[in-house]
Amino acid sequence: MRVLITGANGFLGKNLQLRLREFSDVQVVCFTRDQSEAQLLRLLEAGVDYVFHLAGVNRASHLKEFAAGNTDLTRVLYRSICLVAQSSGRTIPILFASSIQALLGNAYGQSKREAEEALSFDRQNPLVPVLVYRLPNVFGKWCRPNYNSVVATFCYNIARNLPIVINDPEVPLTLVYVDDVIDSFVEAMAGVKPVLDSDGFATVHPQYVKTVGDLAKQLQAFKDSRNSLITERVGTGLSRALYATYVSYLPLDSFAYVVPQHADSRGVFVEMLKTPDAGQFSYFTAHPGITRGGHYHHSKTEKFLVIKGEARFKFRHMKTGELHEVFSSGETPKIVETVPGWAHDITNVGTGELIVMLWANEVFDRSHPDTFACPL
Repeated sequence: MRVLITGANGFLGKNLQLRLREFSDVQVVCFTRDQSEAQLLRLLEAGVDYVFHLAGVNRASHLKEFAAGNTDLTRVLYRSICLVAQSSGRTIPILFASSIQALLGNAYGQSKREAEEALSFDRQNPLVPVLVYRLPNVFGKWCRPNYNSVVATFCYNIARNLPIVINDPEVPLTLVYVDDVIDSFVEAMAGVKPVLDSDGFATVHPQYVKTVGDLAKQLQAFKDSRNSLITERVGTGLSRALYATYVSYLPLDSFAYVVPQHADSRGVFVEMLKTPDAGQFSYFTAHPGITRGGHYHHSKTEKFLVIKGEARFKFRHMKTGELHEVFSSGETPKIVETVPGWAHDITNVGTGELIVMLWANEVFDRSHPDTFACPL
């Protein structure tokens, strides 16, 4: 399948290119603003099975640039596709990325609306079926900051300790994530019909609504988590998408960051990550013959995984005095779990360094540690 993308070097175009190149049976052909209308026609005449029309102008120094980059280009593209489809007898679908601003009276919105109208003849030309998406604010990796996306601008500036400007924190934003947009585009190309609104325009789901103020607070919390080690809930939904977007704007010198290390004669202890409601992750080391732990918990539980070395875990029931031992090594992945009401310790019984990963089901609270010394 040969697919043409107009605006291939734009935000949506870059993300779509990457996705389509993951398919071994799809050949991507790119049209950018550096190319002419004559070159566009030659690309179509060379044979195209599907067209993603993503090119457009959304910020201009002169109003006529909106008409040229949105309306006029769309007219030329549609007429060219119709000519090629008619001469070849092949169906060439076109997917057009429009904007919800087509409902507004500004110059950009008007040019997008007129571009939509230029494609409305698909009902008279069955060889060129048209699908139009009216997209809200799309965010994600590779969107240009300080241009027309508040998400991209906030991510870029916050990641670099630059100020952000908020005129009204209560202004709501309707957002869609670029991965969801691209998913919908690819499914449409494969013949899956997207959800249409009451006016017949394709929509992308899920859509999120967040105020400008809350957006800024969330992105700042992502930045602050490197110091507190307390991660936001970034596994699902909008927070997942925003976190992926924020991280994509990190400067190269921020790809890595140092976390505190606590060292003594036994080895080191390093906290890696804390969560709001699912505990924390850390690791520790122990020199040969060293014993760590020697305490019990009333409610706290922990999971230990020996990464390197050999360890002996000892347990003693605080009521009955029953004893139990577990041996583990880095050669065989084994989770050793502590149990409330049992004192426990861990000893390096090998000849080299012991490295152990540790998860505790709650973040350590010095005022309520639920950790009581009890040597075994």
